[in-house]
Amino acid sequence: MLGFEEIDQSRVAVVGGKGAHLGELSRIEGIHVPAGYCVTTDAFRRVLADAPSLEDRLDRLSRLAPDDRDAIGTLSAEIRAAVEGIPIPDDLAAEITRPLARLNEQAAYAVRSSATAEDSPTASFAGQHDTYLNVVGPEAILHHIRSCWASLFTERAVTYRLRNGFDHRKVHMAVVVQRMVSPDASGILFTADPVTSNRKVASVEAGFGLGEALVSGLVNADVYKVRDGEIIDKTVAAKQLAIHASPEGGTRRQAIEPESQRQPALTDAQVVALARLGRRIEAHFGRPQDIEWCLVDGGFQIVQSRPITTLFPIPAAGDGADHVYVSVGHQQMMTDPMKPLGLSVWQLTTPRPMSEAGGRLFVDVTEGLASPAGREVLLETLGRSDPLIKDALQTVLDRGDFVPAPPEEGAGWPPAGGAPAPIETDPAIVDELIAGSQASLAAVERDIRSKHGSELFDFILEDLRELRRLLFDPRSLQVIMAAMDATWWLNRQLHTWLGEENAADALTQSVPGNVTSEMGLALLDVADAIRPHPEVVAFLRDVEDEDFLDELPELPGGREARDAIRAYLDKYGMRCVGEIDITRPRWSERPVTLVPVILGNIENVEPGAGRRRFEQGRQEARKKEQELLERLRALPDGERKAEETKSMIDRLRTFAGYREYPKYGKVSRYFVYKRALLEEAGRLVRAGVLRDREDIFYLRFQELHDVVRTGQVDDRLIRRRKEEFGAYQALTPPRVLTSDGEAVAGSYRRQDVPAGALVGLPVSAGNVEGRARVILDMTEADLEADDILVTAYTDPSWSPVFVRVKGLVTEVGGLMTHGAVIAREYGLPAVVGVQDATRLIRDGQRIHVNGTNGYIEILS
Repeated sequence: MLGFEEIDQSRVAVVGGKGAHLGELSRIEGIHVPAGYCVTTDAFRRVLADAPSLEDRLDRLSRLAPDDRDAIGTLSAEIRAAVEGIPIPDDLAAEITRPLARLNEQAAYAVRSSATAEDSPTASFAGQHDTYLNVVGPEAILHHIRSCWASLFTERAVTYRLRNGFDHRKVHMAVVVQRMVSPDASGILFTADPVTSNRKVASVEAGFGLGEALVSGLVNADVYKVRDGEIIDKTVAAKQLAIHASPEGGTRRQAIEPESQRQPALTDAQVVALARLGRRIEAHFGRPQDIEWCLVDGGFQIVQSRPITTLFPIPAAGDGADHVYVSVGHQQMMTDPMKPLGLSVWQLTTPRPMSEAGGRLFVDVTEGLASPAGREVLLETLGRSDPLIKDALQTVLDRGDFVPAPPEEGAGWPPAGGAPAPIETDPAIVDELIAGSQASLAAVERDIRSKHGSELFDFILEDLRELRRLLFDPRSLQVIMAAMDATWWLNRQLHTWLGEENAADALTQSVPGNVTSEMGLALLDVADAIRPHPEVVAFLRDVEDEDFLDELPELPGGREARDAIRAYLDKYGMRCVGEIDITRPRWSERPVTLVPVILGNIENVEPGAGRRRFEQGRQEARKKEQELLERLRALPDGERKAEETKSMIDRLRTFAGYREYPKYGKVSRYFVYKRALLEEAGRLVRAGVLRDREDIFYLRFQELHDVVRTGQVDDRLIRRRKEEFGAYQALTPPRVLTSDGEAVAGSYRRQDVPAGALVGLPVSAGNVEGRARVILDMTEADLEADDILVTAYTDPSWSPVFVRVKGLVTEVGGLMTHGAVIAREYGLPAVVGVQDATRLIRDGQRIHVNGTNGYIEILS
């Protein structure tokens, strides 16, 4: 047993997270912690050693899926019952209760679980394990200690560990035994605002009596927001009851007199004093804290403090100045975290420095916001792409106290240079750009084969300069901007002249040369090649291994099927979900990823659908063009208007398809680099330097170069990076983030939508009703013809499933992001940027998507 005074943060493995934090709290000057001690994990391990039958059950528990609630409930109940039934040996019981003589054996105590994995920087385990209040007497304390041990296997704790990747055998349970206090008020103090994540704002929740009434949701709390020693927001709730300790043990509810229910639980001065204590605790632990407190005889007692694990990290600026950051992932349609190698390779590709936080990339736009000229360009550009980002930035600007004055006259963002010069409407320009990119890619594929060791890294760095030259070729930017300008001109002018909404959407169906839309149609051709061979189709239904292509030739028609799939992979195999991260597995590396999509095409799409669909879209675009031109000619000065419009339509259809090509070229090159780097990693594994080839994904590019050069690697760094990446996966990146840590949410501020509708950005015109299919993993996309795809985001890898749906809804996206472009080409009504769409729309509901006006109605 260890008293709090014997415990510090280094003893987590012995006393658990809660116990270690209490020991640390008791060491902070000016912080008062009720006396107590910890029953260490040694006692837990000794008792469980007497129950060998648990081994088999723990094995079975580890193999369960976190969503298998029935199996988890049954098995965890068996384990809990077994643990609670194990007797505590007499000598151990005497040792556990010995400190009570010093602390007062007949006093009331809180008996609290303290697992070794909880209250860590990456996982709080808050509420997962049991706490018992007002426990009186040694026998009762021993009984509740055993219950705390058993609570390691509650259904909720087991599920939490499974979801967060914790090994059941490596998590042990200590127990805190702590003197009870009888508070006048109690509650929670967050040293960072849990709603906005602002690190400068503390949030205090307070109620009468013990904090259990607040934690269990029995009463609403008084809520205070404190910044710089001042209360900036205050809500006093009606508190109808309080929980107090019972003289006979346990707790009891007590009704609060009506005249006292709206009395604040704390004075304003007490709130400010509590926030000050919170800052002291936060400074000690070095990160924002979630603190449990009690007010006893006018003073504060701290009964727990744990890290707040849900806050999104802040990019490191290091200058102490205010900064405003915009998410890159929301522009690139990839909001998942990236591994360190992926982050560093992307950084080596971009012309503008980017900040990193939570495994994501952000652009610092502070300078642009500070300059009036830069601000206008920035807001207009980002607003066209994602109105929520624009609104969030406008919110920051409207406060008037965060964005600094420009450092010098004329400073601003984006950099000088303005829009690219106009370009003539000539398809040969696009052909020449694509041919140049293909020739350059062929050269790097040829030349990289002979490069090894440090020479390989020098080669890649040199070739990244060539990649940047291609990506930012002025003519390439001219083509892309010409298509975007034509889109905006047509939408604006045809709305003014004809009242036509989003006219460019119909006109961009089946434009030539769009490599991403062609990719989706090409997979329909693969399905056509496989469909006539029933034995191949049956084989594919049971495929799980990545080497299935080698087995296909043994089946009738299998050689043709294999050749069709390989031909597809030769052209598109470098693509995958989250493809901007070089570490993500490509289709060529995991071709089994495509099998469910191919089977879906075989079952739900008619033969020849790829060519028919493209031709149908081309005819519809042509028909829409003729209709618009005829209506324009009927207007005053109609011939001029029709002539200008015809010129813009030609410009749009000539250049719009190229929009997708630069990214295709980039990820093609990334895959060349990746294969070479993995070959180098294989040599490191064979030399005993690395344990696994994919460990290189957790090193930055230069760090990997150093490992290759020196033959030495920091295994602890790789382990830490893996743990951090796991924690980052649970975080949701904000569109806009400040250096105070505030995640600034934007809104559409629209009144032109039906009541109850979900609002988004219209990116592909049309109206459609159908069954919502909420899908977060493309390999689970079992879609039918009546379905509307609802997902978090779509990058080019989702294009093959677009051919089987009738509409699209995403949480992330903009007018020119990939999902929007392909939706328009396929003629799918689409609304993007719908906040929480995958949570608010349930799978299987019938919905109406209005892609013209940008909203979704839930019909059933």
